[in-house]
Amino acid sequence: MTAALQGVVVLDLSRILAGPWSTQSLADLGAEVIKVERPGAGDDTRSWGPPFATDGEGAAGDAAYFFCCNRGKRSLTLDFTVEQGRAVLLELVKKADILVENYKVGGLKKYGLDYETLSQVNPRLIYCSITGFGQTGPYATRPGYDALIQAMGGLMSITGEPDEVPGGGPQKVGVAVVDILTGLYATTAILAALHHRGHSGKGQHIDVALLDVQVAALANQASNYLIAGKVPGRLGSAHPSIVPYQPFPCADGHVMLAIGNDTQFANFCQAAGCADLASDQRFATNAERVRNRAQLIPLLQERILAKTIDQWCELATRHGFPCGPINTIDRVFEDEHIRARQLRVEVDSPRYGKVGLVASPMRFSDTPIRYDSPPPELGQDTEAVLAELGVDTARIAELKALKAI
Repeated sequence: MTAALQGVVVLDLSRILAGPWSTQSLADLGAEVIKVERPGAGDDTRSWGPPFATDGEGAAGDAAYFFCCNRGKRSLTLDFTVEQGRAVLLELVKKADILVENYKVGGLKKYGLDYETLSQVNPRLIYCSITGFGQTGPYATRPGYDALIQAMGGLMSITGEPDEVPGGGPQKVGVAVVDILTGLYATTAILAALHHRGHSGKGQHIDVALLDVQVAALANQASNYLIAGKVPGRLGSAHPSIVPYQPFPCADGHVMLAIGNDTQFANFCQAAGCADLASDQRFATNAERVRNRAQLIPLLQERILAKTIDQWCELATRHGFPCGPINTIDRVFEDEHIRARQLRVEVDSPRYGKVGLVASPMRFSDTPIRYDSPPPELGQDTEAVLAELGVDTARIAELKALKAI
C-alpha cells in the first residue's frame, strides 16, 4: 500500500510551528521530510518547556511542544553558514522536490540559498517561504509571531468579552491558530504547485505570510465589514450573526448551544419547555433573534440552568438541536467519539518509549496515514542522509571536525 506523496522529498528548513506544521502534513501524506537543524541546538521548540518528554530513567528530553508538529521526519544537523555545510545542502537540493523555510526576508540570500539561486540548481524545486508579513510591502522585514499577528490582523479585536463586561478586553486564541492556518495554507499551495509541476515540469516560489492568512481567515467577520460597513466587536463566545450560539451555565457546569437554523431553535424550545418562544415574532427567525438578542438570552438562561450537562446533551440528541459540553483537554481525549475516531495515536520512540500524539484529521480510503515514525532526536539521521548522498565515512568525519554537521 503506497502513500499519497510517496517518493516526494521535502527539505524542511523551518522552525517553531507554521512551517513544521506544513511539513508534518506532507510527512503524514507520505513524503520523505528531511528536517535541517542547527547542530547542538535544533528547532527552538525542542527547548520550549516544561513540560518535557522523559526517558525511562526520568531524564528530561525534548519539550512536548516539539512533538506536536514534527512526527514522521528525519533530522539532519547541518550548519549551512559554513561552505562545507552549504555544499551538502546544495546536494540535497538537487534531489529535493520541495523546500520549506521561514527565515526573515532575504535571510537565506547571503548564503546563496534563496529561490533565485536554488532554482538554477534544481529548476523543478518548489520553494515555499513562510514569513510574518510576506516578501513585499512596508512590513516585509519585520519579525512576525502568532500573537502579534492575531493583534494586527484583527482577530484579537473580535475575541474576548466586551469592554463593559467584567474581564472584558481583547484576547488571543488559546492555541497559535495563525501559525496552524498558515501551515495549512502553505501545504495547500505546495500541493497545487506540485500538481502544476506535473504538467509544466517547472517548480516555483510560494510566498505565504501570517498576516495575509489572518486577514483571509477573518471569514464572515471580514465580509460583515466589507458588505455592511460595520466594524465587528467582541461578543465573548456569542456569534455576531446567529442566536442563540453561545455557552450557557447549567446546573452542573456549562454547555455550548449552537443553534444554526429556525427548525433547531423550535426543537430546542420544545425540549426546554418554552415552545411559545419559537412562535414569538421577536424570536421566530434568526434575523429577529439577532436583533432581539438582549431580550432572548435571559429567557433561555433561566431554562438552561434547570438541567445538567448530561440532561441537555441527551435532550439535544433526542430533539435534534446542537448542544454539547465544554470539555477540558483531558475530557476531549476521554470522549467516546474521539476514541472511536482514534484521534490519539501512540508511536514507539527509542528514547521515550510510547509517545502519545494527535492523529491527522485526514482520512484516506486507499492511502491511509501511517504513524510509524516519532518526532526525531536531534541529528539522529545525519549520517544516514549523508551516506545516501554518497558521502563516505572519512568525509563525514571531516565534516564533523569542521562542525559543518
